[in-house]
Amino acid sequence: MPYPVLIANRSGTVRHANDHATALFPTAAPGLALADCTVPWLADAHAHKVATNAHGAGTVVSGDVAHRSYEAHPTVQDDGDVVWWLMDDTDHRLAREALHIEQERTAFLAEASNALLSSLNLERCMDVTAQLAAEHLADAAVVIAPSSGYRLPVVSCLRGRRPVRDEWEVDPQEVPGLAEALQGFPPVPSRWIDPVTAPQWLIPEGFDGHVGSIVVTPLPGHGVPAGALILLRRSGEAAFSEEEEVFARLFAARSGAAMSAARMYAEQSSVSQVLMRELLPPVLHQISGVEFAGGYRPSKDRERIGGDFYDVHPASVEGEPSFAVLGDVSGKGLEAAVLTGKIRNTLHALLPMAGNHQRMLELLNGALLSSHHTRFATLVLVSAVREGGTVKLRVTSAGHPPVLLVRANGTVEEGASRGTLVGAFPEARATTVHETLAPGDFCVLFTDGFTEAKGGPMGGEMFGDERFQEALSRCAGMPGEAVVEHVQMLASQWVGTGPHDDMAVMVITAPRTHHLSMVGGHTKGRFTA
Repeated sequence: MPYPVLIANRSGTVRHANDHATALFPTAAPGLALADCTVPWLADAHAHKVATNAHGAGTVVSGDVAHRSYEAHPTVQDDGDVVWWLMDDTDHRLAREALHIEQERTAFLAEASNALLSSLNLERCMDVTAQLAAEHLADAAVVIAPSSGYRLPVVSCLRGRRPVRDEWEVDPQEVPGLAEALQGFPPVPSRWIDPVTAPQWLIPEGFDGHVGSIVVTPLPGHGVPAGALILLRRSGEAAFSEEEEVFARLFAARSGAAMSAARMYAEQSSVSQVLMRELLPPVLHQISGVEFAGGYRPSKDRERIGGDFYDVHPASVEGEPSFAVLGDVSGKGLEAAVLTGKIRNTLHALLPMAGNHQRMLELLNGALLSSHHTRFATLVLVSAVREGGTVKLRVTSAGHPPVLLVRANGTVEEGASRGTLVGAFPEARATTVHETLAPGDFCVLFTDGFTEAKGGPMGGEMFGDERFQEALSRCAGMPGEAVVEHVQMLASQWVGTGPHDDMAVMVITAPRTHHLSMVGGHTKGRFTA
């Protein structure tokens, strides 16, 4: 036979050994006890086989012989002798073990990817990286992010412990390969790093024993390094093998990508928040006896900005008119919001000439025409000043729906100002109309997102001008903020969950007032709401 064969009787005495068997067991010969000339696991298996008194083929057993792995297949003959067929299983066992290790590593990388990608928080990604590395790759792990000024953000973790965050003021050059890893260079092999020279600051607090081996590998990011990963093993354990270092780099690649994505998200979020604060409409209040209230709803609920806007600029001198503007930029979303910001900034720069609405529109029109975009806007400009118990308005509409004047008795009047839109034609022309608000009257500036909102019982009917004016008529005598909330609620109920345009509304109110008789309330400004 091409493999070792041994025959032993019921008492465990060898009756026959072929040439391959004697090559494997040099002392095996007929007449000797199986336990004296082979290996213990085979002798035990023979004794068990005889004790069970079974005939024919039996259960396969396995064990090591001279650093090789063998499978022993028993066959019981009619006379009770047992024939043992030995087959070298070393290569198959190594292949199975390698496959099992690869399956475990693949499962670990999948688990790590899920854990890392479940958060776009940089500190959370660093915590997960350190904890996973300490549990599966080493006795301790240290994750170092790129320096923030003179400090290195660090997360360290011991196996079985929770991650610990810290900041180090250290020199990465003290650890071979660390400075290079933080710059994204390829890792230094662990055999080049002498654990004895590791600085004390590198070893996490609570690490028992001495460091036996160290791996330093970069955390690659998206175009820029995301940091470095340091793995530590105790001196009593096996050093990192080349395969383990390669696997550590695979893990580091996933961790670095997650950390880089988290850092990029944090930076973009910070930029977005700064820009958002500048693009969001302001909170309005009463200015110099004139009540201002406003409300805004973007076209998409998941967005906070869009193409509609409003602003109120108090007068620099008491008694002069405050300047208010409400507009609608063509388009929706971020691109429209960018142009909105440009228009608001331009109008803010033109405040010194707020007394001449036509001139402001001409300069704004020129600024929009000279820019790279092709968008346009409609605007309504209002200068409002308190005079006695009334509020005097100068209203200029540039291609925008006319303002609505709601009197204290519920009558709704449409403003007479008309004009061309801004940013589309070489010239922007508009008429300026003077209006007066008696105590309890209010003026409504709005965008067509309200009147053109589609919804209702059938789902496709526009809210319309008539329905909008009726709603305002029912708000007669209400404070400006209440009017804003009411029309916003009606519009929201009308559109439901369907699509809609941006909606912006501003209400300018002449508050009901009383004379302050104790101080001779006939002089200018001596009124209270």
